[in-house]
Amino acid sequence: MLPPLQLEQAITTLVREDWGRILASLVASFNDWHLAEDVLHDAIEQAVVQWQKDGLPDSPAAWLITTARRKAIDHCRRSARFASIAPEIAHLTQLNQNTDSFDIDYVIPDKRLELIFTCCHPALDQKTQVALTLRTLGGLKTEEIANAYLVKTQTMAQRISRAKTKISAAAIPFEIPEEKNLNQRLSSVLSVIYLIFNEGYAASSGKNITRSDLAEEAIRLARIVMQLLPEQTEVAGLLCLMLLHDSRRHTRQDRNNNIVLLEDQNRAAWDKAKISEGTTLLKDTLLKQQVGKYQLQAAISAIHAEAPSWNETDWSQINALYELLHTMHPTAVVQVNHAIAMSHAVSTESALELLKTIESDPSMLHYQPFFAARADLNLRCGNKAAAKKDFKKAIELSENEVQSAYLKDRLDSC
Repeated sequence: MLPPLQLEQAITTLVREDWGRILASLVASFNDWHLAEDVLHDAIEQAVVQWQKDGLPDSPAAWLITTARRKAIDHCRRSARFASIAPEIAHLTQLNQNTDSFDIDYVIPDKRLELIFTCCHPALDQKTQVALTLRTLGGLKTEEIANAYLVKTQTMAQRISRAKTKISAAAIPFEIPEEKNLNQRLSSVLSVIYLIFNEGYAASSGKNITRSDLAEEAIRLARIVMQLLPEQTEVAGLLCLMLLHDSRRHTRQDRNNNIVLLEDQNRAAWDKAKISEGTTLLKDTLLKQQVGKYQLQAAISAIHAEAPSWNETDWSQINALYELLHTMHPTAVVQVNHAIAMSHAVSTESALELLKTIESDPSMLHYQPFFAARADLNLRCGNKAAAKKDFKKAIELSENEVQSAYLKDRLDSC
């Protein structure tokens, strides 16, 4: 008999690592998202009982998928639509009869890429894409996703359920897009993964500045996509960017939970393994000469990561990279970050002039980093009145308690 704690750890690890692959295979087999999740949950419940008694099977993942298929067959046989779905039942039965090997690559064909593209289909709004990706690819519980985004579990459950119903009703195909649409659809997938990471790296609300579980999950998802699409350089670029950002995560707050700015962080405590992996992968990726926005942002982060100190940072190169990034991805958000780099590479006055060009952009009206950046630049220029006004606006727009406390300290310093 397997000890309960050891069994719980084994199932938790399995769900974390293989949930997405198992679920993707089941969805591909059944063409029914709800059924796939239901039978997988049932299989896990059976595993808790049977594995505790018999011990772990040779391949827990293969055991789960064969058990889930049997439960799906039983469900289909009880269905009022039995006659119309007889071909599906025959297909499932054949799959299980052919399972003579417990090799995961044989038993569970990798359909995660199809699942990712379905989760991030443009017919779904972005919040739903994020929730569905975390639920299906990450195996996160609905409660965990709800807690991460500070909404009620019931609200998140309804959002995920509606998404699956919409996928079914709209007959959204469970497939990899055709080559002519691949780049556009892949861009949506990467945006969703980066949104998940950003919420983990710089939480928009709550009592902590970071949420490590979301940051780590985004990195894991990027690794999956890179494994499945190894020739897509922007996938590698995003992974590099997240690794380099995440290498600084543990130095961004002090023991009292206060924000520590990049210039004051203990660089010796940065994660050298992540920096090495990120910079090495970035150099290899840039050699392919298919540069995109994530690779450029990763290059900027690499300069910070490799600088011995704040004063030795190559701000001129960072400023030049932001100029190139803006030509490729001309958004107001890029200009906010460009202005910060320009303030160190050129002057604070020129940085403020750059921010003036985007202050009327509708996307900036409620963008907290814009007001925080302008407040800092005004303060550095000696314009305390303008700085106070912008700090107050930034505080008003911030829902993160740690961030608000930092901004209030800056306001008081005025």
